[in-house]
Amino acid sequence: MNANKLRDMTADELTVKLNDLKSELFNLRFQLATGQLDNPMKIKNVKKDIARVKTILRERDIKA
Repeated sequence: MNANKLRDMTADELTVKLNDLKSELFNLRFQLATGQLDNPMKIKNVKKDIARVKTILRERDIKA
């Protein structure tokens, strides 16, 4: 996910996106534990996307 696309989203949309990413991370970890995960790099990418969303939400918090 591109940070510029995330910056265009509203705070509510970012919160929904964050919840979706967290559930996706949970599912990926579950697949990793059961040996069904094809690409382990997906976990790394989802973690980075979560960090991007949290960073943008925090930046908006500080500006307010």
